Amino acid sequence: MLSPEKRQVFAWAFYDWANSAFATVVIAGFFPIFFKEFWSIDAQATESTFRLGVANSVASLVVLILAPVLGAIADQGALKKRFLLIFAVLGIVGTAALGGVSEGLWLSAAIIYVMATIGFSGANVLYDALLVDVAPRNKLDSVSGIGFSLGYLGGGLLFALCVVISLKPQWFGLANSTQAVKASFYITAIWWAVFSLPLFKYVHEDRSQRHKFSESIQRGINQLIQTFRDIRQYKPVIVFLVAYWLYIDGVDTIVRMAVDYGLALGFTSTDLITALLLVQFIGFPSALAFGWLGERIGPKLGILIGLSVYIGITIWAYFISKTWEFYGIAIAIGVVQGGVQALSRSLYARLIPAESAAEFFGFYNFLGKFAAVIGPVMMGWVAVVTGSTRISILSILILFVAGGLLLMKVDVADSNRTH
Repeated sequence: MLSPEKRQVFAWAFYDWANSAFATVVIAGFFPIFFKEFWSIDAQATESTFRLGVANSVASLVVLILAPVLGAIADQGALKKRFLLIFAVLGIVGTAALGGVSEGLWLSAAIIYVMATIGFSGANVLYDALLVDVAPRNKLDSVSGIGFSLGYLGGGLLFALCVVISLKPQWFGLANSTQAVKASFYITAIWWAVFSLPLFKYVHEDRSQRHKFSESIQRGINQLIQTFRDIRQYKPVIVFLVAYWLYIDGVDTIVRMAVDYGLALGFTSTDLITALLLVQFIGFPSALAFGWLGERIGPKLGILIGLSVYIGITIWAYFISKTWEFYGIAIAIGVVQGGVQALSRSLYARLIPAESAAEFFGFYNFLGKFAAVIGPVMMGWVAVVTGSTRISILSILILFVAGGLLLMKVDVADSNRTH
């Protein structure tokens, strides 16, 4: 029998299991393939890459605008769970709606995808902020790692099921792979909804600062303005956020554009889906391992190790020509992706004042999404201008290098003295 504290941790972590289905099946998996081969069937490869980049960037821009205000209001009214529910429902409904979009309707698909991605990303602002409500300070790295590891496992399991459905649609009473992919969108929406329930039942947020909704809006906006004024005293937070803004752009761009990149180089959909499955199942133990590593060598050093691997991955990606190389890159990404994400979240939770977690995680997601506004479009633009998808991948290098150099300047001890 789990103690209430452990039950709360796993209920929180299972939301990662729930919503990672969208990240794997939709964002990284079937949407970019379907967008290029079904919804943008008459477009050039570089044009569909550009369209996909714009769709990702528009969604990120909306979250960029909403995140800090959303977080500040949620802190003032103890509304993190309530706002999380609203955005999760938006994402779930949008995911299901993708299953109803007909061939060639790329604009409709893009609009619905933007809506679903806004729901997914907005909910993550509040989910990340709940970390300080469920984990003691000395367990932030391992609890954050549990969340990401369950996300990789859950997302991978559902993605594997959807791949089987798409390869053998007749086993499931479906006419062809097109119907199978559309069914996968519906299944993902159901998965996301069902496995979100433990969080809403068992996770309890701090309600000591709770105010009425109308008062929360005013107090939240006032607090946000005050934080902008006072943030100079949180120098380690500022340095970290700029570093994170740079390097997470590279991570997110690889997640969102890897399948499109592989298709442009001539790899088959089956190869790419197999590579994505490798990332998911390797990511499960790797995120746990990085959480353990972060508690022993510190999250900052753990992130720097991960970024060094990403630099090597990006250079290798420019040269790849064989399927085994794509699989090798997938394995390397699986080893470090969850670790960089988990340790970034736990390091940031160490740097910020706990009583303003949602607001500060609003800034965290704000900069993360601002980076994602630039990254996919930059990669798509370079591909169009140069006519080479290979050259476009190299633009990510500067983000990993600059982000890593700035991260080295973050003084965790100084942050602890500040608050």
